[in-house]
Amino acid sequence: MMKPRRLLLLLFVVLVLVLVSFDQVTKMIAKRDLAGQPAQEYLGGAVRLEYAENVGSFLSLGASLPAEARFWIFTVFSALLVLGLALYALHASGQTPLLVFVGISLVIAGGVGNLIDRLTHGGRVVDFMQLRAGPLRTGVFNVADVALMVGIGLVLLALLWEHNSGDSTV
Repeated sequence: MMKPRRLLLLLFVVLVLVLVSFDQVTKMIAKRDLAGQPAQEYLGGAVRLEYAENVGSFLSLGASLPAEARFWIFTVFSALLVLGLALYALHASGQTPLLVFVGISLVIAGGVGNLIDRLTHGGRVVDFMQLRAGPLRTGVFNVADVALMVGIGLVLLALLWEHNSGDSTV
């Protein structure tokens, strides 16, 4: 029988491999089918598919920085952050609350997905999805961005849960 730590490591590997693969496949499809085409809207405009390449980070933050600064911040620093989180996840998996562990795994998967883009697309990340609710519209994003946001949300939820309950086994 597998020990809980081994199960967590298996969960980590599966989450990262599945999400990075799904992210890369959807980006390839977006590049093939959406690049150079007008935006496509579904569900009354609530979902919009539109090819974009982003040299910045979330909502194009930092896109106006010089290329060298973007490389150091969005590629080198991000790679070091992902590596640090992966080492933490692999080392502390036995003591880390499950919700935090899954959240960190999602952040790592999202970071790896976008790093692959930056390294293979000249510092650009492929984005292709946008959501609208009434007058509100998100920025254009990808599967890696969703993994990052859900992962951060899970870690924050676990921290709030732990803070409010005093329970460290979230």
